[in-house]
This record gives sequence, C-alpha cells and structure tokens, in this order.
Amino acid sequence: MSDDLAVVRADFPAYQIWREEGRGQPRYVARSRVWRLNPHTVVTPDLAELRDALSPAHSAAVGSLASTGPNIARMYDYWLDGKDHFAADRAAADAVLREFPEVAEIAHANRAFLARAVRYVARKGVGQFLDLGAGLPASPNVHETARAVNPDARVVYLDRDPVVLAHARALLAVDDKVSVVGADIRDHESLLTDQVLTARIDSAAPVCVLLVSVLHFLTPAEADAAVATFREWMPPGSYLVISAGTSTGTDPELIRRLQDAYGGTAPVTGRTASEIRAWFHGLTLARPGLVDVWAWRPDTSQPPAPARARFLAGVGRKMPGQPRWQA
Repeated sequence: MSDDLAVVRADFPAYQIWREEGRGQPRYVARSRVWRLNPHTVVTPDLAELRDALSPAHSAAVGSLASTGPNIARMYDYWLDGKDHFAADRAAADAVLREFPEVAEIAHANRAFLARAVRYVARKGVGQFLDLGAGLPASPNVHETARAVNPDARVVYLDRDPVVLAHARALLAVDDKVSVVGADIRDHESLLTDQVLTARIDSAAPVCVLLVSVLHFLTPAEADAAVATFREWMPPGSYLVISAGTSTGTDPELIRRLQDAYGGTAPVTGRTASEIRAWFHGLTLARPGLVDVWAWRPDTSQPPAPARARFLAGVGRKMPGQPRWQA
C-alpha cells in the first residue's frame, strides 16, 4: 500500500478505502462505514480528487456525530466522569443509571482492570501493545501505564469511530512509538496489513492484544471471528486481554436498556461465561483466571460485585514454543 493511500485512509476513518485495478488504470474506491453518510461511495483514479470528494462529507459526519444522538464512547466517558460528552449522551447514560446505577461502577472497575492488566503484561517483558476499540482517551492511557514499567513501550490504538479518532490523534499520538489507526476490528485482512500498524508492531515478537469492553458491541459471530483472528496472529509469548459483559448473572433488563440507549448504533450482546472463556481457548489463563472484573488481581480489597450486572475479565498467554493456534 502506498504512503499516500495510507495517509488518506488515516484521514478519513469513516470510509473504507482501497485501490483496485480498473480498465487500463488503477482506481480508488471509498465506501462509507457510517450509516447515512453521503456520499456513500466514491470511485476515482485520482487520490487528490478522492480527498476533495470526501472532505465535506467527513467534516459533516464528525460534526453530526458530535452533536446528535448518543454515542457509545461518549456515554462510557460520562460514566467515567470524563468531559467528552454531549447532552444526548448524558440523557441516554442517565436513563440507564436511574435503574441500574451499578453501570458506572462497572465502567470504573473495567478501566482499573485495564491498567492492572497492562502493568502485569509490561512487567512480563512485553513491550508492544495493540488496543482494539480503544475508545476516547482516559488517563492513564495504555501507553502511559505501559511506559511506567517499560519507557520504550510501543502502542497502537485502533478505533472506527471518527469522533474517537479525532480525540485520539490529538491526545495520544505523542511520539513515533505511539500510533492511532482508523479501522474496524471486523475487517481483519486490511487491519493486520495496515501500514501504520505493521510499522509499529513487530508481529514476530510478543505483543499484548487488548479487547477491553468492546466485544459485546459485536454480534456473536463477529466477536468470535475477531478473537480467533487475533489469537492466531499473536506470536508465542503474547498476551490476550479481554473484558466483556456477560449474560450469566446479569439482569436481562439491563441488556435491553443498553440496547435501547445506544439507539441501534451497535448491537449489545451478553455472552455466557462459558462462551467468554472459549475466547481463551489454546491460551494459558493467568491467575485468578476468568473472573469478575473487580476480582482480577485487585490493588486493594475487592469490593462487592453489583448483584444485577456481571462483567468478566481475563488475561491469557500464548506459551513460548507453542505454534500459532489455528481456529
């Protein structure tokens, strides 16, 4: 992939963009990833023309996403007591909290788990991290946590939300060892060959793949395929970090409330505990195994888990000498 095409892809994450051979000359195709984003598709042999065609639509899409309708990342930011949210996000998030106030507790506990897991993996000598579905920046971020242990740690943040990417590129890309990629974790082939990712992550060396609070926003088939792809891609010595909501022990009404809150922008799927455990197939789970997110190596005494909601977390390692596992 050319450098110019990589730059255009990074600048317009709301579109899937690729090069294909036309009749006698190559052409570039851009197709919208965002519902109701116009133009839906652009085909042109000239990258500059493609950029001109996409620029007004992309600006409108980011502005629209920033001001209308609840957004998953911004609602999560609100539950974390962040600042990057709007009235629609607060209204939708508060509607959930009125009946299920424990959701905010889960958000904080999940963020704390992420920090503990990154520290744990960094202390094991892993120096590169791939944060899939990273969401809005929330300090301490993955690179800050990893670098407290290993100052040379490299991190790639990935998300498909244009609003998230705008914030991430402004706040997270602090040096040449931290990158932000606009891509969809369901688009495995293009993601794992992305020029920015492959320049930053050495796929022959151990890597920590983070799928934290993202898989329940995919359909079951999409989530299973994504986990299998990255689990197979990880070289021996790598770690897979997962947290996800589970239907096991969770009030079904909470899942329905979350589905309503996100307004059809993403599915909300509660997988059983056994289905989540299956994501670690072929890996060795670090103690204490797959547990409630509060209970994974807590820094202090473990608080009681909310009675109506469960969020599971685990860290699995692909053992050295183990061949790349085939799904």
